[in-house]
Amino acid sequence: MTTNAIDAFNSLGLATTQQAKGGQKQTLGQEQFLKLLTTQLTHQDPMKPMENGEFLGQMAQFSTVSGIQDLQASFKDFAGAISSDQALQAASLVGRNVSAPGSEGLLSAGGQIAGDFDLPASSPDVQVKIINAQTGEVVRDINLGIQSSGKTEFVWDGLGNDGQMANPGVYRIRAEASVDGANTALATNIHSEVRSVTMNQGGNGGLQVNLLGLEPVRFNQIRQIL
Repeated sequence: MTTNAIDAFNSLGLATTQQAKGGQKQTLGQEQFLKLLTTQLTHQDPMKPMENGEFLGQMAQFSTVSGIQDLQASFKDFAGAISSDQALQAASLVGRNVSAPGSEGLLSAGGQIAGDFDLPASSPDVQVKIINAQTGEVVRDINLGIQSSGKTEFVWDGLGNDGQMANPGVYRIRAEASVDGANTALATNIHSEVRSVTMNQGGNGGLQVNLLGLEPVRFNQIRQIL
């Protein structure tokens, strides 16, 4: 819109909204835009009248901007509804066990650590090692033997290689398999108890699920509710 049009707008006594100090941007409402356009037509140069194409172009541009703003508002409301629904779903997980990606598990007194991993191909030798997270010592070797490709589950009953019950605490889990003759490390999912759910500030990070004794995971990382 031309400088003369802005001057005409100001002459009507219609104030513009500045987004920040220094007047970085100015915004108009629809009613204000129509008043401005009417004033512009009234004060146009009779020798150089505004062409219909220019007139319609300004209206189309304003309608496009207005439509985008409405669409953004709709998406914001939609995103808010999804976040609320996820929060309700996540809240229902508190106190339940879930399977989520991780390399550590919590051994409670008299309890066990369970989990699973995906085997890319059949293997004649699949093993899970339980490692003391503090010392790096291998506490237990679990030999799963021959396994077919796909999901493979494991359970550690808390007993060490020496037959003694291990102390409660956090232990690292390492799954390995011989795949096509090569020793391959496998990503594990650990079964853990959900203690609470946190909505990150601003909603940018989504929902965070806090696990008992372990690092939190994002809500969308949970593979299975047990």
